Amino acid sequence: MKLIESIKRVPKFFSEVKQELKKVSWSSRQELFGATWVVIATTIFLAVYIGSIDVGLSKFLTTVLK
Repeated sequence: MKLIESIKRVPKFFSEVKQELKKVSWSSRQELFGATWVVIATTIFLAVYIGSIDVGLSKFLTTVLK
């Protein structure tokens, strides 16, 4: 019984989703590319930073524990 009620609500759900998506303020292509480059640059910077700390601490601990 509940399955049939749930199935009947599906079209209403998609209709409401469509209405809400019309309200969304979408970014322009230029803004999207700008934000993407910021994310890529930040990720690379953090990877190098964390990697260098990891290598430094590994060498330090290797030296101390010898």
